[in-house]
Amino acid sequence: MRRGIAATALVATLALAATACGGDTKGDGGDTKAGGELSGTVTWWDTSNDAEKASFQKIAEAFTAKHPKVTVKYVNVPYGDAQNKVKNAFSSGSEAPDVIRADVGWVADFASLGYLDEVPADTAKKIDAEFLPQAAASGKFEGKTYAVPQVIDTLGLFYNKKMLADAGVQPPKTLEELKTAAAAIKAKTGKTGLYLRGDDSYWFLPFIYGEGGDLVDAKTKTVTVDNAAGVKAFKAARDLVTSGAAITNATDGWTNMQTAFKSGEAAMMINGPWAVADSYAGDQFKDKANLGVAPVPAGSAKAGAPQGGHDLAVYAGSKNTAAAHAFVEYMTSQEVQVQSAKDLSLLPTRTAAYEQPDVKASEMVQFFKPAVDKAVERAWIPENGSLFEPLKVEYTKAVTGASSPEDAAKAAGVEFRKILKGWK
Repeated sequence: MRRGIAATALVATLALAATACGGDTKGDGGDTKAGGELSGTVTWWDTSNDAEKASFQKIAEAFTAKHPKVTVKYVNVPYGDAQNKVKNAFSSGSEAPDVIRADVGWVADFASLGYLDEVPADTAKKIDAEFLPQAAASGKFEGKTYAVPQVIDTLGLFYNKKMLADAGVQPPKTLEELKTAAAAIKAKTGKTGLYLRGDDSYWFLPFIYGEGGDLVDAKTKTVTVDNAAGVKAFKAARDLVTSGAAITNATDGWTNMQTAFKSGEAAMMINGPWAVADSYAGDQFKDKANLGVAPVPAGSAKAGAPQGGHDLAVYAGSKNTAAAHAFVEYMTSQEVQVQSAKDLSLLPTRTAAYEQPDVKASEMVQFFKPAVDKAVERAWIPENGSLFEPLKVEYTKAVTGASSPEDAAKAAGVEFRKILKGWK
């Protein structure tokens, strides 16, 4: 797969996608002229990473092929800062973007606060009919659709094929097999088996799912992070570090993890499709065939990885709603999704996109799609995103040994119940 995008080819390809976007819908912000022609500026806050942002900027700016009187203002907002930055901009109305790229866990929160413009009815019907059901669910709140799914993802076990082969081991299917494989890799190469990200609680989810648990039970309004399965999950994560199977760090987890994996200091890492393009840039993967991906190793109950992804949504206070919604429709079109799959190994949210040759030809997409189909849906509640900060604190303490797994689970439960008022 190519990592770069030729600008001229991109514009020519995506101009076709742009022609599918309607330009006759009228917003309430004066963004259409008498003939229905879209004009003005659409500011898009994109949270894609450094390996993706140049591609998305070119794709976004190609929107003008259909709507030459619309200017797209592209702004890349670092993912770690985005949730709070978006909230602050929306609440104040000052310098707020027209369109945001939101983590799937943020949509219900933003919608509950009245920050998002409802998706037009015709588009909402298309989402239900043409998109993956689990992706469509992430953009809904209280029966209404507020966001259009852009990409869907989950976590997998990335591995260095040569390092595992040299150590005589296969990609581990369980955490116990992971420890055995790591010991063999250490004995053969002197390198570490796994880099375990310890500064982001999203990486805790495979452990709690693997023990048959979950953070919460939304149906019964019960906090479950501190039950027996939750304690086992914290123990399992810590055990990988104490056993020597994994190394971790409490800060700069993304950079440390990618550096260790790309340089061959660690033979494996748990990551998602968004890491493929960056991984290919490493010395170990100049031959792209050396990068392997397998399902996350199972805990004592099963193998489980979270459903993730990003949706595009329009700010309710936008002065250019018609152009903003047309831009979202374009950015989530099949042509754009196929282009992103081809160049960035990102998974489409449109069902029909998986039948396209460029998507079928992507080894990483073909691996991750079955993994996505088995991924665990999170609770689409407004508080979803707010749970991850206190969970991060306790997860980091547990994996680094600053707290016992039992105390970490208990403390996380206490903080969850402060956020989820009235929950058991």
